[in-house]
Amino acid sequence: MATMNEPKLIAGNANLPLAEAIARRMSMNRGVQLGLVDARVERFNDGEIFVEVYENVRGEDMFIIQPTSNPANDNLMELLIMADALRRSSAARITAVIPYFGYARQDRRTKARTPISAKLVANLLTQAGIERVLTMDLHAAQIQGFFDIPVDNLYASPIFALDIKSNFKGQMDDLMVVSPDVGGVARARELAKRINSPLSIVDKRREKPGEVAEMTVIGDVTDKICLIVDDMCDTAGTLCKAAEVLLENGAKEVHAYITHGVMSGPAVTRVTNSVMKSLVITDTIQPSEAVKAAPNIRIVPTAPIFSQAILNIWYGTSVSSLFEDSTLTPIYESLYAMD
Repeated sequence: MATMNEPKLIAGNANLPLAEAIARRMSMNRGVQLGLVDARVERFNDGEIFVEVYENVRGEDMFIIQPTSNPANDNLMELLIMADALRRSSAARITAVIPYFGYARQDRRTKARTPISAKLVANLLTQAGIERVLTMDLHAAQIQGFFDIPVDNLYASPIFALDIKSNFKGQMDDLMVVSPDVGGVARARELAKRINSPLSIVDKRREKPGEVAEMTVIGDVTDKICLIVDDMCDTAGTLCKAAEVLLENGAKEVHAYITHGVMSGPAVTRVTNSVMKSLVITDTIQPSEAVKAAPNIRIVPTAPIFSQAILNIWYGTSVSSLFEDSTLTPIYESLYAMD
């Protein structure tokens, strides 16, 4: 433990509701009032970001809560500048809590003369003075290796498993977990193992980036309740098309469990008009009013797991213990009635 004082939280503008929810949850767990550090994060007229921290943070264990979601560049710069402000104010340790890690899709060179932007972002975070990163469902697990500092990657699948067991009681034998592409098989397999269901794959062939030419279902989904699992939903085009293909192949109904609801452009309209019964996302990215108003989109909170992970880091205890049902279930017992 870096300090005997309480851990201190500070947040940028990317997802203040989540930061406040984490602070409330930590207050409940600790039995003391833990609020966000009083600070201002604003912009000059030319868009330049300015940060001023109003509280003393010397020798404190600081946690910056800031997803790098849209607008990714602005939110990333806020995170970097907050880290620099804390470092220059003699904080004992700075941990970046990044619920959604932007630029994660640029984790390798797919063709000549392209960047590996995820590595660049890792370098920027480290140089800014961040000593630890806490995130959720990185798009590619190898991004953890881009850092020379500890990275704790939480998973949404244990939370989704609790949600599925609560919302599909009496139908568990009819469930089929579906990976929307070959690259997401490991993630889908993890959830399938947790709920003891079979696994299927939708194999897609692209003619060019962003356009799917053909989809093939690998596995028998006849009369199954299909649960599509992925780490992010951007424009929802592929997701909605996969749902149609599953129904064409005999599925009874289709639901989707997606960690990061990026929901760009026509995504909400597509999901609302799609054949999917429901889309479940987390609040790692602050949902828009359109997302919250959509009749078939449901949001699962991540504040319980993030607050406990922050406390475990502060205590110096295991973060991976949160992947176990016996540890996670009590954290979410207020949301899901457990038998």
